[in-house]
Amino acid sequence: MLTELAIRDFAIVDHLELELGGGMTAITGETGAGKSILLGALGLCLGERADAGSVRHGAERADLSARFDIRELPAARAWLASRELPADDCLLRRVVTRAGRSKAWINGQPATVADLRALGGHLIEIHGQHAHQALLAEDTHLRLLDDFAGHGETVAELAETFRAWREARRRLKRLAEDGDELRARRQLLRYQVEELDQLALADDELAGLEAEQEALAHAEERLREAQFAVECCDGEEGGGALPLLNQAVTRLSALPGSDRGALAEALGMLGDACIQVEEAGRELNHFAAGVELDPERLARVEERLGEVHRIARKHHVPPEELPALHRRLAGELAELDGGDGDLEALTSEVESLQARWREQAEAVSAARRRAAERFGAAVQEQLAFLAMGKASFAVEVGDRESPAPEGLDRVRFLISANPGQPARPLAKVASGGELSRISLAIQVVAARHSTIPSLVFDEVDVGVSGATAEIVGQLLRRLGVDGQVLTVTHLPQVAAQAHQHLHIAKRAEDDTTLTRMAHLDEAGRVGELARMLGGMTLTDQTLAHAREMLDASQRASH
Repeated sequence: MLTELAIRDFAIVDHLELELGGGMTAITGETGAGKSILLGALGLCLGERADAGSVRHGAERADLSARFDIRELPAARAWLASRELPADDCLLRRVVTRAGRSKAWINGQPATVADLRALGGHLIEIHGQHAHQALLAEDTHLRLLDDFAGHGETVAELAETFRAWREARRRLKRLAEDGDELRARRQLLRYQVEELDQLALADDELAGLEAEQEALAHAEERLREAQFAVECCDGEEGGGALPLLNQAVTRLSALPGSDRGALAEALGMLGDACIQVEEAGRELNHFAAGVELDPERLARVEERLGEVHRIARKHHVPPEELPALHRRLAGELAELDGGDGDLEALTSEVESLQARWREQAEAVSAARRRAAERFGAAVQEQLAFLAMGKASFAVEVGDRESPAPEGLDRVRFLISANPGQPARPLAKVASGGELSRISLAIQVVAARHSTIPSLVFDEVDVGVSGATAEIVGQLLRRLGVDGQVLTVTHLPQVAAQAHQHLHIAKRAEDDTTLTRMAHLDEAGRVGELARMLGGMTLTDQTLAHAREMLDASQRASH
């Protein structure tokens, strides 16, 4: 339910905050006072297209927000939860700049206009003053019947099956037209993949092969130089550094005591050098012992590397990219072999999807035909209430000329305005007043079966008057008993039926035109009804008539 609507610098509204409740709320005001502003602001919050011209003159941007109570709207709560947004409240906000750019938020988080529209579809329904024009289109008839039948999920599944069937047919047609080319491509891929399968190069194998080849190719040189270095450290014939250092230490240590004291530092360094040279010799021996001379392994590694580089040159890719190329070509081959490439399998898939679509379509068609009788009877009942009891309304479910996402059916609303006349499509109804009442009857029936409790009716009572207008008001009031109905109206008979009355007025202040909106108390309602009855000049008679009309409507509702 819409609970708050805040408008700032939009059209001729500088600042406005409205609190709204359940039941029926009438919205009235003089022509041009700005009733459309209210619905325009709400529409922008629900994702309608933004217009830079809607920003109030002199302001930089329009800021609009709408808050909804969604405690009784599980679909809206689920939508928010699926996007990890808070689901205990619902605040839609839209900002439009003078340059025409707009931004949107849902519960304080940035959102797209498409998000606003998607969520808004779970929050409120708007029936415009030109809704009867939309009712002339048969696509609208099908949608309304499906909404009434309550099988939206089934119809969505039907449409999904149709899309899968259509895509499979497209792939089959492409395969049939390009069969020779695809077969040649599949043959080439199979040869390339088999060759890469035999190579079986792992992702990290190339770097290991190159490192191993480098080590094996220089093994003899490493061993030779390491052994030479060992001889330099500790040669068996005494020519190495270690024996010579030991001799130097021995001879210096034999000098008289005074000389040894002067050479103590040098003797210490020579002792350290002996230790370092001895350690170096041991490390060199360890290194030499680990050097592996394996000409056969070297030959195998070089042969493997040669094969890798040969195939890489063949495919015009660096050797390290061969594993990724292998996976890509194998994937393409698998797609051709298991998907579009298998003509027989694809033909079978097309036939299976067609059979599934037809089975689903026939089930939906049967449900539509059952719902059509109930829908027609419900509209017929409302027509009788709207003083068109002699009219005959029916919902015709016929066959489509070709398959479609929504199924096999063509749905048309037929009306016979007078007894003895054949039923004809709504587009053939001549009287504007009759079309308005028929449209209202259909919308009322649709609204009663809607899962959305908030409904907006924008001058849907155009073309009716007198006693019929009072009946229209009673219909809208009944809809508001268990939900929320906002109705823009010029008819006092309709406004008198409302639970609340919102008045919109326009006035000039300092060369600026501003719109003000306010809830009317009982005295205010009498005055506004009197204005709607008799114009700007209020007389005792029009005031009394207004009072009587308001009292009668409130008594009738109890």
